[in-house]
Amino acid sequence: MMKIKLVKINRNFILATALALFLSLSWVGTVSAETEQTNSYLALEAFSNSIADIAERVGPAVVNIDTVRMVKTQFPSFEDPIFRRTIPQKGTGSGFIINQEGYVLTNEHVVRKADTIKVTLSDGREFDGEVIGSDVTSDMAIVKIQADHLPTVTLGDSDRLRVGQIVIAIGNPYGLQQTVTMGVVSAKGRSIPAGTGGNIYRNFIQTDTAINPGNSGGPLLNIKGEVVGINTAIIPYAQGIGFAIPINIAKRNIDDLINLGKVRRSWLGVYIQEVTPEIAEQFDLTEAKGVLVGDVIEDSPAEEAGIKRGDIIVKVNDEEVNSPEELQDKIRSIEIGEKANVEIVRDGKEISFVVKIGEMPTIEEEGEFPKEKVFSVQTGLKVEVVTPEIAKELELPWLKGLVITEVIPGSSADDMGLQPGDVILDANRIEMSSIDKWEELINKLEPEDTLLLMVFRNGRTYYVPIKVEKID
Repeated sequence: MMKIKLVKINRNFILATALALFLSLSWVGTVSAETEQTNSYLALEAFSNSIADIAERVGPAVVNIDTVRMVKTQFPSFEDPIFRRTIPQKGTGSGFIINQEGYVLTNEHVVRKADTIKVTLSDGREFDGEVIGSDVTSDMAIVKIQADHLPTVTLGDSDRLRVGQIVIAIGNPYGLQQTVTMGVVSAKGRSIPAGTGGNIYRNFIQTDTAINPGNSGGPLLNIKGEVVGINTAIIPYAQGIGFAIPINIAKRNIDDLINLGKVRRSWLGVYIQEVTPEIAEQFDLTEAKGVLVGDVIEDSPAEEAGIKRGDIIVKVNDEEVNSPEELQDKIRSIEIGEKANVEIVRDGKEISFVVKIGEMPTIEEEGEFPKEKVFSVQTGLKVEVVTPEIAKELELPWLKGLVITEVIPGSSADDMGLQPGDVILDANRIEMSSIDKWEELINKLEPEDTLLLMVFRNGRTYYVPIKVEKID
């Protein structure tokens, strides 16, 4: 039988061992903290160097664009031609070289109507620039300079951008050349107004990267140094809000701009608007879906196929469309000359049309790009029959309908911008040919009922739902 010998452990020995263990752990903790801090410094230094490397690598392909536009002016209160003069209006922006033969991509608004263009490279060389292609709708232009073997950018994939990712801008804000700023992608798919013409820029990248006047046309870069956007717009009264055109949109248009001087776009040829619940009710739809055709352009693909005013477009090539933007995007994705199956609802029946997609006329040929009109409910109109005199004064192509003579201030009609001179062609899908017919229809309506008007203005028609108010 084995005997176990018990050993008495000295208390001081235990305390000494514990203290040694504590000190060793503390030392390990100190070393670990110092190592972690060192690693953090190294990571920050690597990140900082990567931004600097991008600026150093891409910067030579970013250019400064100075423009001069001669503008005629007239001294106030003087009508005599002697007081007229032409003055130079200067502008500045940015751009970036997309190939070695001297093609520079920038914003259309940077070089719009410029009489002279000077392009300055990062190394100080200056060249005269010539606009060889521009597009107002996408706000893009190609400027050509007579040079070769130039540094170029690499175009990335803007579809792969994620909200929160780091992006870098290089440009010439306020003429300060080669300025580098950094931020993140704040949002994608933004739509913003484009000046005073009523155009809307769509699918923009929003970023908090510092973008200022003069940055327009410069590149927005990802952390690989690839161009993912064209810096385009700012909100003057806001901080940390800038917008860029996704580079994938630009890539689709570059060849057209260089070879044709313009962008070819697929075209259906309809004026469209959102289907609101009020419009859905008047068209006997169970829900507010699809896109309402407010007007059809003469000799357009839509007219040739048989699509009419008042049709509700619900599908294109078996894919649902429930907003004007969805319909426009779908049509633009179809090649010019290809056939598309367009499904509509007309008088409660579904009908399919085969439409050969055409090329959208330029602004000079057809005016503004056909865009949806969004209207709210309204009331407060006074009307009278269109007479030959009124038809002549308003340059109407026919003698029919009721002309709006007064819009009551404070009414929803006033809020929505209906104007004297607008012509009502039908109400609740009944042709309006007399005041008696108008009053007969109005007298059957109850307060809060919806009255659907088809209004003619500037050669186009659109539908407007009106909420009938109680007369006090």
